[in-house]
Amino acid sequence: MSKGLGTTVGRSSRRRILRLAGGGITMAALGAGLTGCEDELATGGESSTPPPRGASPEDGKAPADGKAPEPLWTKSTSAQTYGDNDELVAVDGVVIASGDPLAAFDGATGEERWSLPGGAVPGAPLLLGDGTLYLESGKYDGSVAGYVPGSGKEAWRSRLGKEYRQPRPVAVDAEQVYVIAEILEADGSSHTNVIAALNSGTGKVAWKEQRDLGTQQNGIHAAVQGRYLVYTDFKNNLTVRDTATGKQVWTHKTTKTSYGPFAIHQDLVIVPQGQQLQAFALSDGSEKWSVRTEEFTSFREPSLLEDVLYIADSARTLWAVEPGTGKKVWQSTALKDASAQVPRQFVKVSGTLYGATDLDKQGGIHAFDAKTGGLRWTFNDKSGDYHSWLVATDGKRVYALHGKKLHALPA
Repeated sequence: MSKGLGTTVGRSSRRRILRLAGGGITMAALGAGLTGCEDELATGGESSTPPPRGASPEDGKAPADGKAPEPLWTKSTSAQTYGDNDELVAVDGVVIASGDPLAAFDGATGEERWSLPGGAVPGAPLLLGDGTLYLESGKYDGSVAGYVPGSGKEAWRSRLGKEYRQPRPVAVDAEQVYVIAEILEADGSSHTNVIAALNSGTGKVAWKEQRDLGTQQNGIHAAVQGRYLVYTDFKNNLTVRDTATGKQVWTHKTTKTSYGPFAIHQDLVIVPQGQQLQAFALSDGSEKWSVRTEEFTSFREPSLLEDVLYIADSARTLWAVEPGTGKKVWQSTALKDASAQVPRQFVKVSGTLYGATDLDKQGGIHAFDAKTGGLRWTFNDKSGDYHSWLVATDGKRVYALHGKKLHALPA
């Protein structure tokens, strides 16, 4: 949802390894893949503090093409992220990054508005729905909690049941919170997991369905569209369930699903699979369109913004695609021309598209002309931190998280 610098077929990026570790896979299983990654995990590197902010152009307005802006403010945070797009959110005047304690900063000033020790499991998604922030409890007490984003006050709490361990929210709509949890055996072990829906008003269990043996409770990316709950997992499954009953509508074995974010547009789910970008009908799983990139090239993660699908590929080409048809709006080689890193997450403000990359000296936050894909500037804090960049926006500012440093940039 092909993860970044150095990723090749059959080999995970460092960001992928960190995400797997955060999802509960043991260090022994990761083996030598984490060698050299651990020593600066807590600090974010020796030079993680960016240079002092100079005067922003025109009192905080976006700069001219070619010149990256100075941050409006920069704050050190408790962030503990693994590179997923839903670990940084901007809502109700605050910006929040996954971590312990969970902290919310004022979007305009960077001042801390509230802090919640044990509020969330680091790396777990921050899910927003109907004015509520839903979290997997960082107290590991088997509960799921909902908070008012602007104040941090608890507004809702639910438990799936004692026979399940640590329910993790994966998606939310106006009526239900969807969770996945381990099913406990008598000896305390677990070999299977359950997907369930919790009523977002009462907290009561609306339905629960046991998933197939061999599926995992980690590595899930999910979204809701009307009556359909859609999710992908580490086992190369693309699955759609009925939100009212939990019954499986259809599932596909996808040979090169990227495990990360996919996009939903009206009645379609759009999934990158290596060289192909495919759209399937939510109702029955039939393929509706497909786009191919160059040979030996893979699509990254898509973002659907204002009815345009933005996606980059490993050849450093940026695409804008009509989500309903797969028709190309434009292609840009600006990244390749600048020898710049490929973005994997996008947000948009007015006519500017912002993309966050993995770790790389030629990466950071790219700003593109949304009409042409032209590269305007790249912001990098020069910290050398190995964490992936994350980006979010409230429409007024763009927030860039890199390790434990949170920057507010003019939009």
